[in-house]
Amino acid sequence: MRETVISQATIANPKSHYGNAPASTRHFITQRVTGGFNVLFLGLLLYVVVALAGQDRSDMVALLGNAFVGLPLAALICIAAVHMRNGMRDVFEDYFAGRMYSLAMMLNTLFCLIVALAAAGALVKLVFWG
Repeated sequence: MRETVISQATIANPKSHYGNAPASTRHFITQRVTGGFNVLFLGLLLYVVVALAGQDRSDMVALLGNAFVGLPLAALICIAAVHMRNGMRDVFEDYFAGRMYSLAMMLNTLFCLIVALAAAGALVKLVFWG
């Protein structure tokens, strides 16, 4: 597969079109929405950090095992993982191209998925099974 080379003249011309417009719009909206949810959940995260300061393991399990704290925190972890994946995509687009970009994005997606599943799974386990 041959890569398309985009010249500086093409980029400078306001009438030229390159890239995938729907995918870029979806990426932009996803990044803004997940960022907004992260800001909204910041209060919950601060509450958890302050409430657990100086507490022992049993207090931590009791607080995170509460469905009103644990489930929103699990949702926050999943939303933050999506936000992290999109942010790293921006970095990879700047520094990688072709097959190396595809490999980097695959590894990035896998890493974010593993982090989200492990952390959210641990919280869901605490909520439902103690």
